[in-house]
Amino acid sequence: MQVIDIHTHGIGGYDTRAVSPDDILRIAEIQGSHGVSEIILAIYPSSVKTMRQNMETARKAIQLQKERKETATQEAKIIGLYLEGPFLNPARCGSLDAGIFIAPSYHGFKELIEGYEDITKIIAVAPEMKDATVLIKKLSDRGMIVTMGHSDATFAEAEAGFQAGARGITHIFNAMRGFHHREPGIAGFGLLNQDIYIEVIADPYHLHTKTLELIFRAKNPERIIVVSDAVRGAGTSSGRQGITNNAGRLAGGCMTIAESSKRLVEMGFDRDFIMGCVTRNPERYLAGK
Repeated sequence: MQVIDIHTHGIGGYDTRAVSPDDILRIAEIQGSHGVSEIILAIYPSSVKTMRQNMETARKAIQLQKERKETATQEAKIIGLYLEGPFLNPARCGSLDAGIFIAPSYHGFKELIEGYEDITKIIAVAPEMKDATVLIKKLSDRGMIVTMGHSDATFAEAEAGFQAGARGITHIFNAMRGFHHREPGIAGFGLLNQDIYIEVIADPYHLHTKTLELIFRAKNPERIIVVSDAVRGAGTSSGRQGITNNAGRLAGGCMTIAESSKRLVEMGFDRDFIMGCVTRNPERYLAGK
């Protein structure tokens, strides 16, 4: 059974902004040492030029990993890239730099993706942005997984993104419009729509334990994917208190999905349920089911 983390930026002092493919491989080694079988590397939003440089470093790491496959059995296999932007809403930037977000456009997407179509698996888009649903439909039609995140979408706007072809929601409740009794927003849509997948960061900092309970009670169990959203501080001493940026905002996850799954089971959640969230569900998501 493959343990799959579809959203990880880094760990152990390394992240996807590295200039050396060896540093990217260290992420895979550390994740593998924690029992994670496969990872999708999340690329931070930046200028198109910088994102492409990061994508190229990741591509080299993927190639190196393939070449040394027989001698690195503990490594988590890098199975592709997750572009967390840049077509996001500055109002919901979280710890990301809102200044580098750009308006959704197919031209911008083609400029970003050219030459990396084979390794890019997932892209995040804020569905409420002008022309976002047009872009979502075009990307979905070409077989790319679109996830909605860093978004101020209302329930109706999130539903429009889903109808356009979006299949997931990025780290639910984080960096998005919150649930309100008169406007349930994108978070409410993620919980109530039983077909869309949702990412859940299950470390001690991103979601209250009762929010986790709400998610696991309300949501279709086959559509929950536990992700790490791990960043370079994960697996280091700074990760033990939660990882924040200079403004005090959470800057990413501090646990691997193997660690957070163990935590959830210790909290009393059913083990088979939780294991499905890191094995069967991400596998189904990536397979387009």
